[in-house]
Amino acid sequence: KLLQYRPSASKFPIIVSQDCGHAQTAGVIQKYVRSHNITHIKQPDLSNIELPANKKKWVGYYKIARHYKWALDQIFITMNYPAVIIVEDDLDVSPDFFEYFSATYPLLKQDPELWCVSAWNDNGKQGMVSSEAELLYRTDFFPGLGWMIERKLYVDELQKTWPETFWDDWMRHPDQRKGRQCIRPEICRTSTFGKKGVSKGLFYEKHLKFIKLNSDFVPFSKMDLSYLLKENYDPMFKKTVYSAPVMTAEKARSNAMPSEKVVRVEYTSKESFKRQAKLLGIM
Repeated sequence: KLLQYRPSASKFPIIVSQDCGHAQTAGVIQKYVRSHNITHIKQPDLSNIELPANKKKWVGYYKIARHYKWALDQIFITMNYPAVIIVEDDLDVSPDFFEYFSATYPLLKQDPELWCVSAWNDNGKQGMVSSEAELLYRTDFFPGLGWMIERKLYVDELQKTWPETFWDDWMRHPDQRKGRQCIRPEICRTSTFGKKGVSKGLFYEKHLKFIKLNSDFVPFSKMDLSYLLKENYDPMFKKTVYSAPVMTAEKARSNAMPSEKVVRVEYTSKESFKRQAKLLGIM
């Protein structure tokens, strides 16, 4: 899909980083090296990671974090690229995947309050998203699953304290985020078929397999996306939220006010949020 939708090989060189040392996998990658001139790099440290007994079940996550660190070092330090879009090996991408990242990259460079762009909406399930494929938002949460960062962020910050395991949870910690946001779409530009993997299908059957992948090409680069800059976005967002009528999650779910396009559901604690999120079917 990446090769099918890629508009330019020079603008979007594809680098496949392999961690498993599996000969058949390497053979498949090499076919694409020959046919499409992609770059194939191999993580050299395939040694086992010694862990105490109570952590041995997490060893896969330690290996993933080790691989990410090595691969990002290759991209940003060795190859000196200014930015990277990370696409895990169990993702499909939408027809406008590259268009989306091309159009949002200037915002990432311009706005110091942005630290990533993600192709993923955690609540992007079929029947729960708008049909307006051009809708984009800022989010405090790091979504991952097809995401872009700049070299400066990695070299100045992330590289120095990269964790031994659970790198994505670490990315979501306030010490890393530092109050910054990511851009994410209403309708996902990636979807996962990763039922098998280190997570053993966690959330897949109940959630991930229902994520809607965008099928329409949106010409983002021809649109004015300046509304996503913090100075423009925050006032607009607050106005939208606080001008909406307040409603309980139960009433929102039953569509108690069908004339209202937007309603506000408030929560007062973590437990309150979890209860209402469950009612609304959101993460």
